[in-house]
Amino acid sequence: QVQLVDSGGGLVQAGESLKLSCAASGRTFNSYGMGWFRQVLGKAREFVAGISTSGITTAYADSVKGRFTISRDNAKNTVYLQMNSLKPEDTAVYYCAAATAPTSFFPSQYQYNYWGQGTQVTVSA
Repeated sequence: QVQLVDSGGGLVQAGESLKLSCAASGRTFNSYGMGWFRQVLGKAREFVAGISTSGITTAYADSVKGRFTISRDNAKNTVYLQMNSLKPEDTAVYYCAAATAPTSFFPSQYQYNYWGQGTQVTVSA
């Protein structure tokens, strides 16, 4: 069983930054592929960013490329999402997710078998 705890959300103005964190339980965190997704009420959950077990390979949604950075610290069992130049359309609940049998296609939600509780990010204009 893997437990994920998301944190770091909040209310910011457009152009500002936030850094989300996701702390994971378990001794084999370095074998999990990790991802960040977001969801707006009434809309489907969408992929934001993904990172390989080693942290060497990353992937981003086109809408956040160049503004968001995903990273991980396997010694701390934590994955991060640095969000810069935030826009009102980034407003959503953000979820981290863990794939215990990761594939190379990060956006596929079906591989993620554990999810955090979500953290609200609100960006005002």
